[in-house]
Amino acid sequence: MSDAPAAGVPRPRWRTYLRLGRVSNLPTIWTNVLAGAALAGAAPRPATALLLCLAVSLLYTAGMFLNDAFDREVDARERPERPIPAGEITAAEVFLAGFAMLGGGWLLLAGAARAHGSAAAPAVAALLAGAIVVYNLWHKGNPLGPVLMGLCRALVYAAAALAVVPGLAARVVWGAAALLAYVVGLTFAAKQESRGRVRNLWPLLLIAAPLAYAAVVAQWSATVVVLFAALTAWIALSVSALRGPAPDLGRGVVRLIAGIALVDALFVAAAGFALLAWVAALGLPLTLALQRYVRGT
Repeated sequence: MSDAPAAGVPRPRWRTYLRLGRVSNLPTIWTNVLAGAALAGAAPRPATALLLCLAVSLLYTAGMFLNDAFDREVDARERPERPIPAGEITAAEVFLAGFAMLGGGWLLLAGAARAHGSAAAPAVAALLAGAIVVYNLWHKGNPLGPVLMGLCRALVYAAAALAVVPGLAARVVWGAAALLAYVVGLTFAAKQESRGRVRNLWPLLLIAAPLAYAAVVAQWSATVVVLFAALTAWIALSVSALRGPAPDLGRGVVRLIAGIALVDALFVAAAGFALLAWVAALGLPLTLALQRYVRGT
């Protein structure tokens, strides 16, 4: 679905905010929370899960706002339809909203985790907020930009884990590393979108890291088998859009972003939480449905 407004009709401010925040991808942030907690060995209580989802939603949306604010000059040349160069909103307003949400998200995340006795929680929340800012400041022309993006997602795992247990288990760290690798691969592909083709294939191999991790650590229940097969098929479908005879990088990238929910679901199942895994798996169709209304890239 096109984001362009009808000719001569100004876009509602709420619609501009949704586009700036790329809110269609928020379900993959919520499933990150479920996976981080499950890998720590404890399903979060509903109230805790809701608080954590709100906190990371604010941090994610802040990052998306700041991305447009910092990239406004590049967007004016390459993506003039984006809200700031299109004159729908000022850069000052986007900066103010972005940093306000960043601060609010940090306070909520640090408070939620601190309530469970983790002295490291405020520091991890601060690292996540800092990584978001550093990425937005330094991702253009930076070969480590995809790593910074992956680090942001990995730190969500760590923060969610610290909200339910006082320390980080090895399973959380390795799961976060596998998610980081997946995000590095898809971010590399996203950076090629304006070129119309992925020129180097090797970073796409990183997308298979969650499958390798699950294959090593999982106890092979029926849920794990089904989700492992589903993620394998989804990755193959997404990569085919990136490298087919008529490549469609936009479609491939948004599929891979939505696939983060399947990564999370597989990790939740591998940790032994079958029912919670199916809840996380719902993040895939929900993200795809929202992407019809708000672009995911």
